[in-house]
Amino acid sequence: MLNNLLIVLPIFALILAGWIARKTGALGGHATREVNRLVVYLALPALLFDIMANAKLSDIWQPGFIAAFIAGCAVIFGVTLWWRMAGGRPLSDAAIDALNASYANTGFIGFPLVLSLVGDAGMGATLIATILTVCILFAFAIILVEGGLQSETRKRDIAYKTLISLAKNPLLVAPALGALVMLSGFPLPAPVHAFTKLLGGAASPCALIALGLFLAGTKTGKFGERLSTTGVLVGLKLVAQPAITWLIAVPLLQLPTLAAHTVVLLAALPTGTGPFMLAEFYRREAGLTGRVVLASTLLSVVTISAYLAVAGGPAVG
Repeated sequence: MLNNLLIVLPIFALILAGWIARKTGALGGHATREVNRLVVYLALPALLFDIMANAKLSDIWQPGFIAAFIAGCAVIFGVTLWWRMAGGRPLSDAAIDALNASYANTGFIGFPLVLSLVGDAGMGATLIATILTVCILFAFAIILVEGGLQSETRKRDIAYKTLISLAKNPLLVAPALGALVMLSGFPLPAPVHAFTKLLGGAASPCALIALGLFLAGTKTGKFGERLSTTGVLVGLKLVAQPAITWLIAVPLLQLPTLAAHTVVLLAALPTGTGPFMLAEFYRREAGLTGRVVLASTLLSVVTISAYLAVAGGPAVG
């Protein structure tokens, strides 16, 4: 448990830094929006492009692992989307809630956690999970959000307007361009790679600082609303998703022990900052999303430790 706590501690430190900056006046009331725009328009597109452009097909082609991880995400995403829309939520809000319940923090927590528990053998699988999460799952949620927003403003020409919005979205364009580079077989020039690494490295820290800024400016009454919804979303992320992923990976697909252990461990990760960036950018569900990120990150120390205790030593290593 101490090992897990040390891994998530920098996350809370960055959130706290943003909170302090807002409370002390070092950053003003518009900082949340501007820092988040920096992430959405510059840092995160650079990160997504870099991940895709430098991936190797030989490293990411693990069909069993891909099937188990993406099926676990899809089930939780679909169930949450249905639940929230059945409760009267608009498609755009329901899509972000579904992302809250299925978007694992593979980048910030996944790599160091898997490296410490599984070793180098788990790095390829973690890269796959990162690509599936930040490129595929994230892109699908953006499509639903854009479609929902277009349907709310004007009923006609929804498909056309949605496609135009998607074509202009850097969070979709960047990984698509990166995939083209990967498929071309030509490596990125060293200066371009260094640029995307530097810029992309700012994505997670800035997103966490933006979350702290947002929380510092949130009124107590508003922050205390819909705690039951927060609890359900956190439960879906930390308990239901790894449980469903295990059912798919072990009894159904019968993956090798190491692959099964790694995919369940990655599915058990807390909610990443992607949903918060999306919620703040589109002005949808940011308060709820901020609570889910905080609560799931804190509680994951307990739930991941419990999973490791059940999984036992032989699976780790």
